[in-house]
Amino acid sequence: ATGACVSCSLENFDLQHLDLSGVDLSGANLNRANLEATNLSEANLSGAILAEANLRKANLYRAKLLGANLTRADLSGAYLAKSNLSGTNLTEANLSGVDLSNGNLIDANLTKADLSYGNLYLTNLLRATLIRTDLTNSNLVAAYLEEANLNLADLSGANLSRVDLRDA
Repeated sequence: ATGACVSCSLENFDLQHLDLSGVDLSGANLNRANLEATNLSEANLSGAILAEANLRKANLYRAKLLGANLTRADLSGAYLAKSNLSGTNLTEANLSGVDLSNGNLIDANLTKADLSYGNLYLTNLLRATLIRTDLTNSNLVAAYLEEANLNLADLSGANLSRVDLRDA
């Protein structure tokens, strides 16, 4: 096994509870795939299509998801600390209770995403689109939100101490 499935099609596959740590899935089609509680730590999912995928409680620690499509994906309770989601499309994704601490979401699209009760401590959201995003009761301590679009975002109960909101 090479640990790679570059640009392969795994649409609708059931991959739950597997150890896929470090695997290269860049450009792979994982539409509606079941990756619940899967270990994808340090995996490369850059450019992957994960629309409507189930990633509940998945371990994506230090994973690379640059430019990935996670539209309407369920990442509730997932662990994404130190992950790179730069340029990722997370429109209408369920990220409730997610841990994105120390993550990179530069230029990410989180329009209408649910980030309620999320941990975004020290997360870089430079130029991120957070239109109508639910950030209720989220931990945004020391998050970087310069030039982020927070139009109609719900920040009720969110912890915004030490947040950089320049030009947001």
